[in-house]
Amino acid sequence: MEDASRLVLVPAGLRDVGVLLEPTTVVEKGIAQAFEIQRRLKVWQPRRAAVLGAGTIGLLATMVLRARGLDVTVLGREPAPYLNSDLGEALGARYVSTQETSLVATAEAHGPFDLMFEATGFSPLVFEAMGVLGRNGVLVLSSVTGGNRKIEVPSDALNLGFVLGNKVMVGTVNASRADFESGVRDLAMAQARWPGWLGRLLTHPVEGLDHATEALGLLGTAGAIKVYVEVSPLP
Repeated sequence: MEDASRLVLVPAGLRDVGVLLEPTTVVEKGIAQAFEIQRRLKVWQPRRAAVLGAGTIGLLATMVLRARGLDVTVLGREPAPYLNSDLGEALGARYVSTQETSLVATAEAHGPFDLMFEATGFSPLVFEAMGVLGRNGVLVLSSVTGGNRKIEVPSDALNLGFVLGNKVMVGTVNASRADFESGVRDLAMAQARWPGWLGRLLTHPVEGLDHATEALGLLGTAGAIKVYVEVSPLP
């Protein structure tokens, strides 16, 4: 049995989309860290952000950044229009396909980016992002990658840019209670500001724990954003 003091209440208005709270906390922690770290500069007021990846985490990051008033560019692989690009644009963000426009060209057109949130699972893109991050910018990494991929990077230029540009790179995982609480607030705000948007992320429900393995098979399916298991019907 869980200690009641450790529970975070989710309002009834979020009952149908509450499964999105945990991935939202990953976003909340990363963005909160960015602001906390750059308090050292006293005058940091980010205006332009880039979200790398248009999956669940990327779209939730777009939601949180748009709720904070930032101009957001979302970069995904697939050309628009499709559900993920539509969802980003529904928040007032712009969508760019990396098959059509490079990250460097996107930064030249819509940057410099004060905050970049990486959620692609493709580690080489991290080094590209380091190269286009704006002065005083923060690059938040949320991807968990494995394997032994190796690439050649312009290490001197990246090092110089980070030192002279007061730039920061930070990872986000293992959110705290504060991140769950801010996640509830942002989900509630999104539900009110963009009615129905959160529900559109829930593309592939699976009924019951007996069918949980089906959810694993759906990961990576075309059109899938959030795959989840509904343990039991809501009362």
